[in-house]
Amino acid sequence: MKPPVYRLAIVAMLGALLMPLNAQEWSRFRGPNGEGKALGHGNFKQISSKSIAWKTSLPGKGHSSPVNWGKQIFVTSTDEETNTFTALSIDSESGKIRWSKEFPYKTFRKHQFNSFASSTAATDEERVYVSWGTPANLYLAALSHSGALQWKRDLGPFKSQHGPGTSPILFEDLVIITNEQLGDSFIIGVDQKTGETRWKSPRRSAKTAYSTPCLSKDSEGNPVLLVNSQAHGIGALNPKTGTPLWEYTGAFDKRSCSSPIAVGGLVFGSCGSGGGGNFVVAVKPPNGTTRKSAELAYEIRRSAPYVPCFIANGDWLFLWSDGGILSCVEPQTGKVQWSERTRGRFFGSPIAVDDQLIAVGDAGKIHVVSGTGKFEIFDSFELNETCHSTPALIDNHLYVRTVSQLWKFKPDGH
Repeated sequence: MKPPVYRLAIVAMLGALLMPLNAQEWSRFRGPNGEGKALGHGNFKQISSKSIAWKTSLPGKGHSSPVNWGKQIFVTSTDEETNTFTALSIDSESGKIRWSKEFPYKTFRKHQFNSFASSTAATDEERVYVSWGTPANLYLAALSHSGALQWKRDLGPFKSQHGPGTSPILFEDLVIITNEQLGDSFIIGVDQKTGETRWKSPRRSAKTAYSTPCLSKDSEGNPVLLVNSQAHGIGALNPKTGTPLWEYTGAFDKRSCSSPIAVGGLVFGSCGSGGGGNFVVAVKPPNGTTRKSAELAYEIRRSAPYVPCFIANGDWLFLWSDGGILSCVEPQTGKVQWSERTRGRFFGSPIAVDDQLIAVGDAGKIHVVSGTGKFEIFDSFELNETCHSTPALIDNHLYVRTVSQLWKFKPDGH
């Protein structure tokens, strides 16, 4: 039996209420509200070298994803030879770099699959917000759309085994970023115009979490910030104040990398490790009446993703595992409709464009498959460069960031 369509439609409607007015912008990690679901359209079922509109070489390296506002694409990179972290603006029409803003950066030991520029920027109509970290400092800064520094915050030491990675998000007039690390852990909301702290919510410390939060609504229509980590499991905070609202503790026994998502009245999160043991948890949040506290709905322990994020499309929830297993799941029950292998290893997350799922493997191969209840491989294309990033759909064109280049692809027929 398929999941009730009306419930998924309600969740989509509530998510839309939290998006910027200009909803075509891909303004944060994984696009509108971090759900990976494109609001634009595009047919990429046949993708080849003829689809390339342009590609641009970036200074240094990085795994951050592209975001945009208007005709500007924003991305970050780190040059280990010059010891600089760089925020860049790229013209979406020509692919030319409009401006770059450099910050001094001292490299350190990190995980071999991470980069020193893995945090994706967030942007609105006035500013672009970037984050980068070292063991001594976690920075958050705002730049104007012309590249002028508006403010810069040092949030204190960042202690981890693998290096930085979580991305900032925007809510009303706040920039929110999680900092769940081996040291002093917290989630902070700062003023978008000034960078001044508006609230700071302390967190317990365990293994560093790389999960970027998303926004949802509670049963009464109030906004909630969904977060997950090993230390706190899956939970929600008030994004206006940082006040904890609920959490399902003990959900995870390993590190949390993928971001949470709300689908059909459930909140999904996952944990894992490089050695395996990954699993997905689906939680029923409290509703204030029949359910006073969060409850476990079910777990999925087979072919579960560790780094890639979940994605919902149509009536289905999709899990794209690090090892390339793609599973189509009924979100209400956890029943697996199908589970098929795609070739490659994945650190970036899939996005949904109409009836397509698009993901890029770590060797730089673009995969385009069906995002429906029936598995089908549409096409693939080799970029021949390492890619640990999540693609973006901007103005109905596909953007892919490989480690040192940004690519723009035209939809079929353009």
